[in-house]
Amino acid sequence: MSARESVAAGALLMVTAMDDAESAAAALVDRLGMTVEIASTRAAALRLLERRRYAAVVLDQLLADADAEGADLIWMRAGLAVPVQMSFALAGNARLEREVRSALVRRKREQQLAGEAAAAAMDAGLKDAVTGFLLESRLALAEENIPPQIEGRLQTLAAMAEQLRERLSVPTRDVAAGARA
Repeated sequence: MSARESVAAGALLMVTAMDDAESAAAALVDRLGMTVEIASTRAAALRLLERRRYAAVVLDQLLADADAEGADLIWMRAGLAVPVQMSFALAGNARLEREVRSALVRRKREQQLAGEAAAAAMDAGLKDAVTGFLLESRLALAEENIPPQIEGRLQTLAAMAEQLRERLSVPTRDVAAGARA
């Protein structure tokens, strides 16, 4: 996967009143492969944020300094977009690209780590629940005077819980490797 493909998902919103904003946007489109929209005011940025979700929002430091309340509104309405604040007057197109690219790569890694953590938590929760089912079914089977119909069902439940426990004990990587084979 090329560097361009790694960040090409989504659109970017640039919030700047800079005269050369179209040139910077064109450079980002060319280098990152993203759609870029430009808003020159807080109101325009907020309207665009209502219409569409963005992968990143780049806010010009000069606008943020001139209207701190407006900058806060933009960040609040940006949702899950990666926030990037920088001075367009001091940074060139190459720096703008580096900042956006690194922010998007960081966000992608954070999302990957969050997904892995959620999967691990779900796996642990399932294992705990299955262990509980298995333990309770075995304890119920150990009771005296269990009607034969109930004993058969409890044995089936215990067997199913044991099978599920064995399936859950297979490491995730091994399951994924087996699916690819």
